[in-house]
Amino acid sequence: MGKRLLFLFIVLFIMGVVCTLFFTDLWLYANKPASANSDEIVIHIKSGRPFKATAKLLHEAGVIQSPFRFNLIARIKGYDKRLQAGEYLLSGSMSPLKVLEKLVNGEVKLYKLTIPEGFNIFQIAELVTEAGFAEKTDFLKLATDAPFVREKGIQAETFEGYLFPDTYFFPKDISVKKIIATMVDRFWSVFKPEWKKHMQTYGFTVHQAVTLASIIEKETGVPAERRLISSVFHNRLKKRMRLESDPTVIYAIKDFDGNLTRKHLATRTPYNTYRIRGLPAGPIANPGRESLEAAIYPADTPYIYFVSKKDKTHQFSTNFKDHNKAVKKYQLNR
Repeated sequence: MGKRLLFLFIVLFIMGVVCTLFFTDLWLYANKPASANSDEIVIHIKSGRPFKATAKLLHEAGVIQSPFRFNLIARIKGYDKRLQAGEYLLSGSMSPLKVLEKLVNGEVKLYKLTIPEGFNIFQIAELVTEAGFAEKTDFLKLATDAPFVREKGIQAETFEGYLFPDTYFFPKDISVKKIIATMVDRFWSVFKPEWKKHMQTYGFTVHQAVTLASIIEKETGVPAERRLISSVFHNRLKKRMRLESDPTVIYAIKDFDGNLTRKHLATRTPYNTYRIRGLPAGPIANPGRESLEAAIYPADTPYIYFVSKKDKTHQFSTNFKDHNKAVKKYQLNR
């Protein structure tokens, strides 16, 4: 009986040593990079790919050693069923555990997308296409999907005016819906609650404020003039004068070639503020924070006219006589 107990003790001891050595080796492997090579490479983890196939891919790319041990670590940590699909920047200088954590946390490679202030939805669609996120037609289809627009809390037919100009970082396989939703969510994070309260002074809705802000954005060459230009439009609205803004006319011209003609100005459209009174049918671009604020907080001036000096600034006037003089001076060079 004594010999059997001794034999069992020896077996258990050996098994304990083996297990200790095995798990020590596994722990060392988990925390030791495959190499000193810190050059990052893009690894695309496809949705539904078996974990063993992923481990093989990483091994062949030089990111890990021993797919077998990598698989064991993943199983022990419960990571093997939690990998997120996408593109990842990985290198051999990362430990296997760090690689696993990136794949589980979805730390995918992000691509930069910058939306300039004053771009309209058609220009934004082109940028999205150039960046490789989606086809232009797909973007425009969703950007003009009225039910989706309403879903995002906007009382309009399209997202024009609400795709906030900013620099965004998206994974390559992001959906068009997520791109638009992110831009709109950014808009609502910028549009302050106190702005809504102050708009009641003018009887503006959010959509009207955004529409005016988009016109200010397109008319402004110098940021310091935003509130002055806003005051002109506010004063004209109070007097029930037409806004007579060239950018609003241009917005409704398909394939505009840069030459605004008398025929264009005379053609009645929902956006031609030479022909209609009040604001156009909707925003003509996507304004930035400063233009939105200028639309809601205009400068206190008596101006009702302005004309370009052809140096990005404008000459402001309180009456038609002075405005005509400014036109002759700066536009007709008389």
